[in-house]
Amino acid sequence: MRRWKCILSLFITVLWTGACGGGQSGAPGNLDAPTATVAPTEEGKGTEGKEEDGDAFRIGIISGSYAQSEDDRRGAEAFRDKYGEDAVTLAIYPDNFTEEEETTIQIMVDLADDPEIKAIIVNQAVDGTAEAFRRIKAKRPDVLCIAGEAYEDFSEIGEAADLVVCSDFVARGYLMIRSAHELGCDTFVHISFPRHLSYETVSRQVAVMKAACEEFGMEFAMETAPDPTTEVGVPGAQQYITEHVPEWVEKYGENTAFFCTNDAHTEPLIRMLLKCGGYFIEADLPSPLMGYPGALDLDPTVEAGDFVKITAMIEKAVVAGGGAGRFGTWTYSYGYTVSAGLAEHARNVILGESELTNINDLAKAYGVFSPGAEWNGSNYTDAGSGERFANTFLIYQDTYIFGDSGYYLGTTKVEVPEKYFTIQ
Repeated sequence: MRRWKCILSLFITVLWTGACGGGQSGAPGNLDAPTATVAPTEEGKGTEGKEEDGDAFRIGIISGSYAQSEDDRRGAEAFRDKYGEDAVTLAIYPDNFTEEEETTIQIMVDLADDPEIKAIIVNQAVDGTAEAFRRIKAKRPDVLCIAGEAYEDFSEIGEAADLVVCSDFVARGYLMIRSAHELGCDTFVHISFPRHLSYETVSRQVAVMKAACEEFGMEFAMETAPDPTTEVGVPGAQQYITEHVPEWVEKYGENTAFFCTNDAHTEPLIRMLLKCGGYFIEADLPSPLMGYPGALDLDPTVEAGDFVKITAMIEKAVVAGGGAGRFGTWTYSYGYTVSAGLAEHARNVILGESELTNINDLAKAYGVFSPGAEWNGSNYTDAGSGERFANTFLIYQDTYIFGDSGYYLGTTKVEVPEKYFTIQ
């Protein structure tokens, strides 16, 4: 079995609050895990970065905007709030990064002009990140370059970056179909657009999903929706989803699970599936914050980043809306954990407390921002050559289904058949 598995149950002794009783087999409100919070100073900065006995580090984190990838940005802010603005610099790449690639590259490269910067994390590592890392290394070879959720081919980004960590598109391609089958679905609909389908991660996942549907006797279908980075923008792309979900549910039936590859499509998809029927196993980059608050008209900020409470709040609204047993998520935001967890890992490496490509050290860092969560993953292996990339990891978290008695599907304990890792 090629997979590693670890339960990230790192109990941090500083500034944890909100521990709850119970185990992970129950609802999120009963998770046996503390909630990470950081007490601000009078200036609103986190205090931990000031207590490192003189060990200096400065880390740059680049993410999308709130409109494109809010969880990614929130995770970057959480890390900054924990260690303070003196230790962390944040930046945002353009929403239409496909049309402004040179601007995107320059934003990343500019961070390296700060001589105190020791590491640069990009989440999501959109097109142009590999070139940005090459330019950074040319003038600052000492800077750690880390990519979260890379868009570019792993052979390219893996060569330019010191570390790459992505959602496990191979294992999840199989597991989402398996999960839909277990929930009683007979059809799985994949919603995307040409730019995303050109990425290896997406095209390979589609191939895995098709094969898994055949294994479980399900129909696999694909629908196209507008790319939010084009002239229609996010509003136009979301309106398209809102208008077409009713006809898709009528076309494929209510025992259909729907999946979209774009963050902006997620909110209207969830909203309309609650109204029209159908299933939603999890988002492309799963999180209780991904799509659900907007779809349910909720304000998660009142829970101040407490994912246990946020998940419980969303579950209550999903059940009230008639979605019990049809909607799922990861109980800790993937995008949030990647931004904050990769920065935590970089900090540990800079301070000599961790090794960059040690999977257990990476797990420890993720555990700071997803206490008690169960993850699984492995090194990326090229399906054609069989080459194993030592600096590239694919990971995933267990899936939680909302309901009156919500439950985890136990996906991290499922052994994905070996054949799926070589499907192209």
